[in-house]
Amino acid sequence: MDPFGVAFMCRCALRVLFVILNNIYCIPTYVVWMMMFFPIKKCHPDLYWRIEGYFFHWLLAMVSMWSWSAGYDIVEIGDDITICLEDRTLVIANHQSTADVPLLMATFNAKKNILPNLMWIMDRIFKYTNFGIVSILHQDFFIVSGKDKRDASLKALVSHLQDAYIPRCRKWMVLFPEGGFLRKRRETSQRFAVKNNLPVLQHVSLPRVGALKTIMNVVGPVHVGSSSPMNKIYDLSRPYELKWVLDITIAYPNGQPLDLPTIVTGQREPCKTFLFYRLYPCKEVPQDDEALTKWLYDRFVEKEQMLEIYYKTGVFPTKDFCAEPIPPQTVSQDCLRFLILHLFFITSSYFHFHLLSYVFSHFW
Repeated sequence: MDPFGVAFMCRCALRVLFVILNNIYCIPTYVVWMMMFFPIKKCHPDLYWRIEGYFFHWLLAMVSMWSWSAGYDIVEIGDDITICLEDRTLVIANHQSTADVPLLMATFNAKKNILPNLMWIMDRIFKYTNFGIVSILHQDFFIVSGKDKRDASLKALVSHLQDAYIPRCRKWMVLFPEGGFLRKRRETSQRFAVKNNLPVLQHVSLPRVGALKTIMNVVGPVHVGSSSPMNKIYDLSRPYELKWVLDITIAYPNGQPLDLPTIVTGQREPCKTFLFYRLYPCKEVPQDDEALTKWLYDRFVEKEQMLEIYYKTGVFPTKDFCAEPIPPQTVSQDCLRFLILHLFFITSSYFHFHLLSYVFSHFW
């Protein structure tokens, strides 16, 4: 057998073993710490959620390390988003594969105070994965797909925004409007487009608008005065209102998405994934249902155009879609911080194991 092939297989196997161990000594540790801090939740809920946010960030930093250590770099281009890092922001992104979330985690990990105050909106199936308990404790939202459950799911989203997002003082919220991976949604989207005389898209699918409408209705700006887009008066008295919508276009090299198994094993050659940012003040996003639907469709038609050019030329058409683009910036991670966090989770696991062993020894 080719010695290089043997070395490659051993490397992949070691990475898989490491990720499994990483899950074992990180996720249970997060859960146990949250259980130990639970009394604080009753007495000082704000302090509890601040502590939980830090632990959530540290845990997601571990996931960020998986793609970084495999050489899967992330390059940021487009609008400068530093102005929205401390504000309430809705992130909308195209959804191609299981790598989208880990890569967004890696991107947000390198930015201060995003992950501790972030709420993910994800498919309910993720509740039953190894990371599901973390998302439940962090109070992310699990959306249910399907026409027959759509109305109930959107009502649940309203309640979750009112009962979790607003009271927890979350800042950022991540939504994938397509409602599923591109490979699963493309044919259905194209049939719907043909039937309704809409653009037929290849590199993205037509987005579903229900969740965006719900979010804008609950935490979007309140239009107090004239409904004319040229003469709007906004109620700024509500501190939880969204200020920005950040539209992210995820572009994988040659149109071949990474996926979670690839990130875990590192089986593909190192590559660069582009994140193209377009930042919109929330007050400029239409509130009327029909206008909001058109606005969201237009964003995905633009994504289609950008990705078409990028896949054909290998160059992102930044200047065609952004007035003042930032220079391409590769997301950098902190190696020392990764090491410190590993030591923290391993030490915590050791402490929790002996603590629980001591407790159980009094019952058995």
